[in-house]
Amino acid sequence: MAGFHVMTDAYGAHVQPTVRHISTADLWDALKLGAEDFWAKPSHYVFLCLIYPIVGLILTQWSSGSNAIQLVYPLMSGFALIGPFAAIGLYEISRRRELGMSSRWHHALDVRHSPALPSIAVIGILLFALFLLWLFTAQSLYTSLFGAEPPASVGAFVRDVLTTGKGWTLILVGNAVGFVFAVVVLGTTVVAFPLLLDRDVGAVAAIETSARAVMTSPLTMALWGLTVAVLLVIGSIPLFAGLAVVMPILGHATWHLYRKVVEPEQIRPVRRPM
Repeated sequence: MAGFHVMTDAYGAHVQPTVRHISTADLWDALKLGAEDFWAKPSHYVFLCLIYPIVGLILTQWSSGSNAIQLVYPLMSGFALIGPFAAIGLYEISRRRELGMSSRWHHALDVRHSPALPSIAVIGILLFALFLLWLFTAQSLYTSLFGAEPPASVGAFVRDVLTTGKGWTLILVGNAVGFVFAVVVLGTTVVAFPLLLDRDVGAVAAIETSARAVMTSPLTMALWGLTVAVLLVIGSIPLFAGLAVVMPILGHATWHLYRKVVEPEQIRPVRRPM
């Protein structure tokens, strides 16, 4: 456990990587590079990312079978909250391609050997906690409007949501609350995981760097968050199958976005004994 560190980097220092201002052109270029990474060996990446539509279908079946139809939409939108962590293997593949290393699909699992694994795990747990909090909030909002009884059927639920004042309140307030959750995740993890794979700076520095990146280019980062949300929705519509393409492209693009946002690491001077 001597190598366990979360609050600081491997040297016990609190570092602050330099962030750059980026433009809309940088976002489109990051997406273009992400698509190139995906198409380089698409069979490997699709195989790796089939887990996402499978998990989506399982979650949908679970919620429907448990008379929890009202949680299907929160579960679908919740992918955006845990997406930064779920795509960590894809960042590793892009990192290896950038270095000219072998980048077969199984190299995504090499993340487990990262010296920053404790910090990665801590931020991942925080995202999962936010995901559960979002589901609890969504259920509480539904209960406050429609009571504790679950919807009688899918048709009854859709009718109540689309044709009643309570339903429109659920739509408006629910999406507003979800937006707040999404902003928190964007502001704390937009480049956190790629940074930790690239440099073992610690969880605190990774979160701070993400926050500074958003504050440095707020409009551009807001557009990035909107782009991610729209693409995830599009990927989720055809029974989540589109996520097998959307998720890897976004994952690879996030690595390239990180490269555009954060300045390269400065080489540490070596202290020689006197």
